[in-house]
Amino acid sequence: MQRADVAMYVAKQRNLGVFAYDPALDSHSPERLSLLGDLRRALTEDELFLLYQPKVSLSTGEVCGAEALVRWNHPSRGLILPDAFIPLAENTGLIGPLTRRVLNLALAQARQWAEQGSPLQVAVNLSARNLLDDRLDALVAELLTAHGVAAHLLKLEVTESAIMTDPVRAKNLLQRLHAQGVAISIDDFGAGYTSLGQLKNLPVTELKIDRSFVMTMESDTSNALIVRSVIELSHNLGLSAVAEGVEGADILATLSGYSCDIAQGYHLSRPLPPDVFDHWRAHWAGVPSLPPAPAVESLEPA
Repeated sequence: MQRADVAMYVAKQRNLGVFAYDPALDSHSPERLSLLGDLRRALTEDELFLLYQPKVSLSTGEVCGAEALVRWNHPSRGLILPDAFIPLAENTGLIGPLTRRVLNLALAQARQWAEQGSPLQVAVNLSARNLLDDRLDALVAELLTAHGVAAHLLKLEVTESAIMTDPVRAKNLLQRLHAQGVAISIDDFGAGYTSLGQLKNLPVTELKIDRSFVMTMESDTSNALIVRSVIELSHNLGLSAVAEGVEGADILATLSGYSCDIAQGYHLSRPLPPDVFDHWRAHWAGVPSLPPAPAVESLEPA
């Protein structure tokens, strides 16, 4: 019965009709219970830290933001990536304390950059469970005040699938956050189920194109057309278009040719610790010289 319950919750979270029990997703397994206990400790003993990946404007070449990415420096297991512990936090009620910790770290860094005279908008990812927390907007307001950070320097990224868990509740929460002045971004756009009717009513400022489309643009014409379509959709809705997963000069050139607004990826920089980020930013000379953008099939009907 316990295993059937686990399978049911996974099916609901992933919008699946049927899901077979998988021990790897069972938070009651001994290994996962051990990791859960370690995560509780990590939240109070500074084992979690953030890396920052730059976001670069393709029109000006300037660094226009940074995405905060959480990592766990486990005392015995070493570096643990978020895929290994964020689902665990989501399924056990620790996602609230984890999100608070990440927001605290990100806003402390945003405050430091502002005090240095080089303010930068910091993006933090939210999970589906966060969007079900009606107190999240109050928490964000509390932490912005505590750190003395202007609301526009915080961007919250939510995935389409997270919004679709409870669309009405998510929309209301995002509207309250937007009313505070916090920027809202839809992450991994194109891989979820948001309808255009829902999209136009959400208080978002940007669409982040799912990396699976961006990384394969050069080898898959269909994905290149999808990327171009999302960029045009963004602009038609008055939103910025962000491409993540930019791992080569050719992809960057194509995105520039499509009038994409912002790029993020290993070709520009990997996620960096704050001190290394500051050094990289100080020596950033703008977007590298781009080769001509390759021709693509027109989106216009014949």
